[in-house]
Amino acid sequence: MNIGDKVRLLRAKEQGVVSRFLPGDMIEIEIEDGFRIPVMRSELVSVSPLESERLLKTNTYAPQKTAAPAAPVILSNQGIYLGFLPVNDREYTLHLINNTDWEFAYALGEESAAPGGGVQFRGLHSGLLKPKSQQKMNDLYVHAQFENWPTFVVQGLWFRAGKSSLRPPLIKRFKARATTFFKQKMTLPVLNLPGFQTQLDEDTTVPGKPGEGSSQQQAASVTPAQLKMTTIRPDELKAEMLKPKSGPMSVSIERPASIVDLHIEELLPNGSGNRTPADLLKLQLDTFERSLENAIASGMSDVTFIHGIGSGALRSELHRRLGQHPNVKFFEDAQKQKFGYGATKVTIK
Repeated sequence: MNIGDKVRLLRAKEQGVVSRFLPGDMIEIEIEDGFRIPVMRSELVSVSPLESERLLKTNTYAPQKTAAPAAPVILSNQGIYLGFLPVNDREYTLHLINNTDWEFAYALGEESAAPGGGVQFRGLHSGLLKPKSQQKMNDLYVHAQFENWPTFVVQGLWFRAGKSSLRPPLIKRFKARATTFFKQKMTLPVLNLPGFQTQLDEDTTVPGKPGEGSSQQQAASVTPAQLKMTTIRPDELKAEMLKPKSGPMSVSIERPASIVDLHIEELLPNGSGNRTPADLLKLQLDTFERSLENAIASGMSDVTFIHGIGSGALRSELHRRLGQHPNVKFFEDAQKQKFGYGATKVTIK
């Protein structure tokens, strides 16, 4: 059972589409009214195309009945994957998979470090994926060269004929990590073959539904006070650890702000003095590392870093470290209307 599959309840009349998997063997499904409800996996059964076809057939000898109004169509809104299909024991082919009921116009490329610094982009493929379809890319990726795999970038637009909600464009970056990516082989949607996958749209929502909103609306609610960073000073942490206590030692980790500004004028409001560019870059990277670890330790689900555009050196190094961090689920450009490509949102596992 995958995200986007149509299912029905064993003990009720409702049916819907799998939207996500929850802890404790629970599954969240989206029913006809657009609401999402949690259901035990044991209470669900998949609705196969063959079953749907047989249910529609009527007995030719039965008396004619008035046809009831058709139920609203249930759309599968999520299910865009990057899939890696093994060709042999050392090579993989890359597939872009659309397991939704929407048409998906896409552009796929790679980001890697440029020889002179910064980031360079290489376009790989573009096209239109019909619902429940996939596209194989031309390049082969070798397992032995895994650490040199680039950051994959997927940009896409949604389309469905007729009346539907306007969906924001999808822009996602994905950097595979050997520590987590190859741990579990699974059946790839649409292909129905064993491989490795990552879902690109698992945190996106369709506007217009109760309790949901776009990322742009959520970003607009950030106040200037949230832009200031809260960190633990090393001398304070050392004094706290050396302080005698009657009970077990406990060090509190202060929760950082949801948006951390790494601009030098924010980190050094009184000026940089005689510090060299290398010293300033080290200060920015140390602040980034400390804020990220504090966010992970305090249980935050995401944190955004404002790094600016400049030469691209700081952004490139941040993305390289994020791609290798075991506690980072994925990262993407954030608040493009406000910062362009000068901010990165990090989603924590």
